Amino acid sequence: MDVTKYQGVIPAFYACYDDNGEISPERVEAFTRWLIEKGVKGVYVGGSSGECIYHGVEERKTVLEHVVKAAEGKLTIIAHVACNNTRDSMALAAHAESLGVDAIAAIPPIYFKLPEHAIAKYWNDISSAAPNTDFIIYNIPQLAGVALTLPLLREMLKNPRMIGVKNSSMPTMDIQVFKHEGTLGGRDFVVFNGPDEQFISGLLIGADGGIGGTYSAMPELYLKLVELLNNGEIETARKLQNDVNNIIYKLCSAKGNMYAVIKATLKKREGLELGGVRAPLANLVEADGVIVDEAVEMINKAIEKYL
Repeated sequence: MDVTKYQGVIPAFYACYDDNGEISPERVEAFTRWLIEKGVKGVYVGGSSGECIYHGVEERKTVLEHVVKAAEGKLTIIAHVACNNTRDSMALAAHAESLGVDAIAAIPPIYFKLPEHAIAKYWNDISSAAPNTDFIIYNIPQLAGVALTLPLLREMLKNPRMIGVKNSSMPTMDIQVFKHEGTLGGRDFVVFNGPDEQFISGLLIGADGGIGGTYSAMPELYLKLVELLNNGEIETARKLQNDVNNIIYKLCSAKGNMYAVIKATLKKREGLELGGVRAPLANLVEADGVIVDEAVEMINKAIEKYL
């Protein structure tokens, strides 16, 4: 496995809608090209930031097809393929492999609390539908209601295609624990930092790269954080992480959903039109315009300060 393709800044791809709230292939492709221009390592398509649980199977296929088309091999592409049933998840996995993505990923099944052997079977069934593609566990217990445990990880490590964990649990020690377990015996194993607020903490404790929902709001700043860590400039990295976190808190302070705010900041800063968010996520209200303006100003000031 080429571990380097999973290192660095991998933004979670946002859902791109037209003015009627339908998936816009044109905006998907424009967003993909914009991310390439920004210099990120890859994209994570169809996850939380992509509003996947509010999309049908065909919509998710359409998004991934147009990301792959626009990327032209210039990005590492990880496709999140989990649905809340095995059949649809396997269909998305097979489709992703047919497009030549680098990896597929999946959260555990949600709503019903399943035993770990059933979760492992769900993941292994999904992986079996893409037998030539790397498989990544997406651990996000605060939303999925299920946490990845060491016994479950050990069971999944029996699958030779299972090469890593996207870890969005809040304790950074989970990154270290999963990395240690995954690399026993000299095996290549990748762990991604999930919570954006602990980006540098995750990398310092052993994450290979990061996958995050706010990376595309300010890719320049996350790329700078990697550069600072690589250069040993830890104190400056701490200060920039603090400024990034304050921006995240601002993005989360509107009445509208955070992704609606981010899309509005991208439109204002970059002229990038991605539409709103899909119900039941809340779109912006008029009063949120002030928060968008403040977020744009904070991002611009941070870029001026650190870049």
